[in-house]
Amino acid sequence: MAISEEFLSALRDRTSIEDLVSSYVTLKRRGKNLVGLCPFHSEKTPSFTLYPENGSFYCFGCGAGGDVITFVRRMENLDRIEAIKFLAQRAGMRMPEDGFDDTLSKRRQRILAANREAAKFFHSQLLLPENSFALDYFTKDRRLSMQTVRHFGLGYAPGRWDALLRHMQQAGFSDNELADANLVRRSTKNENSCYDAFRARVMIPIIDIRGNVIAFGGRVLDDSKPKYINTSDTLVYKKSREIFALNFAKNSGERRLILCEGYMDVIALHQADFLFAVAGCGTALTQEQAHLISRYADEVLLCYDSDEAGQEALRKAIGIFSSIGMKIKVLKLTGGKDPDEIIRKFGRERFSALLDGAANDVEFRILALRDRFDVTTDDGKVQFLKSATELLASLDNLIERDVYTSRMADELNVDKAALNAQIEQTRARMRRQKKRTQMDDLTKSLTVRRDPLNPEMQQHYRAAKAEEAILTLLMNNNDFIAAVSDELSEDSFITSFHRHVYSCLMQCWNTSGEVDIPHLSAYFDPEEIGRVTRIYMKRGVYANTIDELRECIRTLDEEREKLTQQDVQIEDDDAFLNSFQRMKENKQ
Repeated sequence: MAISEEFLSALRDRTSIEDLVSSYVTLKRRGKNLVGLCPFHSEKTPSFTLYPENGSFYCFGCGAGGDVITFVRRMENLDRIEAIKFLAQRAGMRMPEDGFDDTLSKRRQRILAANREAAKFFHSQLLLPENSFALDYFTKDRRLSMQTVRHFGLGYAPGRWDALLRHMQQAGFSDNELADANLVRRSTKNENSCYDAFRARVMIPIIDIRGNVIAFGGRVLDDSKPKYINTSDTLVYKKSREIFALNFAKNSGERRLILCEGYMDVIALHQADFLFAVAGCGTALTQEQAHLISRYADEVLLCYDSDEAGQEALRKAIGIFSSIGMKIKVLKLTGGKDPDEIIRKFGRERFSALLDGAANDVEFRILALRDRFDVTTDDGKVQFLKSATELLASLDNLIERDVYTSRMADELNVDKAALNAQIEQTRARMRRQKKRTQMDDLTKSLTVRRDPLNPEMQQHYRAAKAEEAILTLLMNNNDFIAAVSDELSEDSFITSFHRHVYSCLMQCWNTSGEVDIPHLSAYFDPEEIGRVTRIYMKRGVYANTIDELRECIRTLDEEREKLTQQDVQIEDDDAFLNSFQRMKENKQ
């Protein structure tokens, strides 16, 4: 192991997994465990379970699982060493000076240092007299104050191909480090030659919630394309997971966030004292970004451009936030195509009024439907109501449906009972469709057992299920390990993944004398430990006896013998478990 087990044990003792996870997820107690909505995928019914007794978590929806270190790795996008450092700092512990390999961590730290130095360079270039045209773009064209320019660390990348490169080399950074940070790019003609990734653009640094400069957005000052270029994904930056200006907005004192499309919209809103404005770092909102926003806000106000692309992005964002149960309101921008233009034309009061008049997502979608039809005509009224009842049928909340149905019936002078009847017919059709979809998914899951972590499982299903049972029984009954040491080895396993898990299990046993999820997490990446946790959680399926374990080993031996004859039988889970029941009945 990279870091001593003594240090990790002390770190686990000083870290309450309940306190840690509660800072990210709203948890409710269910017996001795806790449950909540999973932060790693979208869901409306809690499937994320925390087990304080053994310091682990598992999501029955997406399969994420592990210990406190795994949780931090997933939530904060950190490697293992950095996650341990994060927890050590949180617990007030000093990391050991040696005894671990922090090569990847050092690479990340150098990228962060390079970004920080580059941000200083870009900002200093903006203030040079020869680059006054770039400063004019911010202060005259965009009407930003110098205080705002400094607050966001805005800058300018000179048009020369090696301006940043030379500065960074003099500051002690190697070409490899600069390429890692995506600050320079390698020439296609000569790989030993590099050039600046950003040239002749005003620069906007992207800062994470811990205050690190992790990336840049660069905008041209003319009509050339592309208008924006952004840092590509690096060891410290994944655009699908980051939110621009959240480092400022999280301290605004608000439990709501305005989500805009662009950096300049956010900067203009902050200058106008709307300090809870943020933007995505990609072209479209992602599930990861929505989950990050939900950690800092109870409500999100969607403020997208009024053009076709903006409205399409808005519709997608509504779907994503709705899927995670986030409260949504939608701003209808009037008087300008984006918040920046509205504030520059009419001032902050107009935008404040738009905030106050924001409709929730259902109201917005009803209004959008209404704009498509001429409800002054009978045909237009029928077409609108047909579409609107489809929307209302998708609402699970009965009171919410009743409010909108009553309003619609009054406004259009139609019978509310007729609307309710149409909605119920639509809901019945949707239930039938959902049931068909579930049956299709079930059929696929039973017939196509494709498993990216253990691809051999499809070919050797019975053997893989026996292996899985063996691992479950060993992890939950550590005293069985010595009892079957002469009957079981790595060579006993047919599938590579389960063989790897058994190998790590034995290393863990020989090192710490204990096998559980917190100890095993050191040997696996987050996706793998999620699968290992799932295997561990199956303890309730078995009787947890040594005879049962030996029966699994015999089953595995039989399957290994069959391989020579290429006669692998495929059984489903119920049939496999029934074999144990038959064994018990025969012994009675």
